[in-house]
Amino acid sequence: MRTEPDPDWAAVAGVPRTLLLAAPRSFCAGVERAIEVVEHLLVERRGPVYVRKQIVHNTHVVAELESRGAVFVDELDAVPAGATVVFSAHGVSPAVRAEAVRRDLTVVDATCPLVTKVHAEAKRYAARGDTVILIGHAGHEEVEGTLGEAPAQTVLVESIDDVARVEVADPARVSYLTQTTLSVDETAGILAALRARFPALRGPDAADICYATTNRQEALAAIASEADLVLVVGSTNSSNSVRLVELARGQGTPAYLVDDADGLRPAWLSGVRVIGLTAGASAPPRLVNGVISALERLGPLEMVERRITRETIRFTLPTAVRTR
Repeated sequence: MRTEPDPDWAAVAGVPRTLLLAAPRSFCAGVERAIEVVEHLLVERRGPVYVRKQIVHNTHVVAELESRGAVFVDELDAVPAGATVVFSAHGVSPAVRAEAVRRDLTVVDATCPLVTKVHAEAKRYAARGDTVILIGHAGHEEVEGTLGEAPAQTVLVESIDDVARVEVADPARVSYLTQTTLSVDETAGILAALRARFPALRGPDAADICYATTNRQEALAAIASEADLVLVVGSTNSSNSVRLVELARGQGTPAYLVDDADGLRPAWLSGVRVIGLTAGASAPPRLVNGVISALERLGPLEMVERRITRETIRFTLPTAVRTR
């Protein structure tokens, strides 16, 4: 937010407001683990630490790690032979792993364990001869990695409309998987359509949509209808952050995605008395605090946290970076 006098900000200043804080919000265990992997390597390893793709989908996290020496690359051909490379939290395909071996790279795998679980399921379902239907968003790194486990047997479905176009070798041998960061409600609709078309459809015992994604959606759903405006802190390439914006708008509440407090716009606050605030699972808590501080500077702000659950899950670091 601009600090110099601004007539647009002045028009929405001095108004008492209530801030409803959804909880849980911000970092999840998989994101914390992935960032910690890179931080450990920057301290312990000599030479550059390369990271394939963004370690997590947040521009601030990536910029901070870059400032400390991490080198982010799109593909492994940009990594010198024999160097250390980190695979991001979103996972990679077997083809990428094979390329790393060919180029004699030292790999430290920061894939979220919940994504690794989906990969294992993809291999298992394909091995038993099923067509694997993957519900997810084309082009997302997690989806590309999962598709790579059994590309000849996996079909990507993005919407209910896609279900009618799916072709399978044997309708009695069909399984499904989901990207971990999807909308819970939207995914339920797609699954219902798949089950109607393929009554023998099989899937994981537990939902692939991760606990953190589900928790953040449920926490926001608990406050969105009470708010005049919802702000979601997160980057535009963060799937779970974008889903939060869609969820709030689906409840009829105006909602916007902001990377940080600089993304706030005075027009959003005109006539607004109750603001809902949350953050995607890859957004640092400090960015949420920055938005709160910006709102406090506009006038009296009563903060009310609405917590639906406490997250206690922690993931063990890869062996290569554990403190001995």
